[in-house]
Amino acid sequence: MKQTVARRLLNRMFVAGEVVEVEQVTSRMRRVRIGGEALAGLTWTPGQHVRLLIGDGGGLLGGALRTYSIWQYDPTWESMDLIGYDHGGDSPGTSWIRKAKPGMEIAFTRPDGGFVVKEEAPYHVFAGEETASVAFGAMLRALPDGERVFGAVEADGPGDHLDLAGDLVRVCRGGASAAGSKVLVDAVRALDLPDEPGVAYLAGEARTIQAVRAHLVNERGWQRRDVRTKPFWTPGRKGLD
Repeated sequence: MKQTVARRLLNRMFVAGEVVEVEQVTSRMRRVRIGGEALAGLTWTPGQHVRLLIGDGGGLLGGALRTYSIWQYDPTWESMDLIGYDHGGDSPGTSWIRKAKPGMEIAFTRPDGGFVVKEEAPYHVFAGEETASVAFGAMLRALPDGERVFGAVEADGPGDHLDLAGDLVRVCRGGASAAGSKVLVDAVRALDLPDEPGVAYLAGEARTIQAVRAHLVNERGWQRRDVRTKPFWTPGRKGLD
């Protein structure tokens, strides 16, 4: 009886799909395309994410929930592309993105989240590392022509960057940890921004984006309401691995 109730709840909360394609897009990032009839009726705003039910983390029916930004969604072809970053180790999220292959069934929540571009802004600033670049790619493609865009994206090495629209500064940490990265903070500090605040979108490792926000607020005089943040991960924090 408990199993039946749990199954009904699962069907109500999650969308069922199947991995139909996998592609290695950088040395440590994989694009996973999920397809299925249930994907035709989803509503998505670029920048939003889904939460996959994966692994053996003790959640609903023995699964763990992990968050992935949507790189692209195509309702016509009933498909959705996620890109995941392999942090190393054997955490549930990293293990799934590393082992995903065509034919695997997957359940996920409907697209959600408020980390999306503000329609009216003097200009837009993006800052984050590899995990942030997935959401940034979708958000940048959604911006109208003529919008002013600034920003910095960090990766481990030159070949680890995703191709993003816009003229964002690319920086590399050269094997250093992405956690608490001074490289990204310094890159944002070096940006030649207009005098008036715009809207900033900071995503990726939690401690790093806190430091970038502190720079914008304390050094450039921005209001906190002008800075949108999305922490995707941080070392040792369950649920953000």
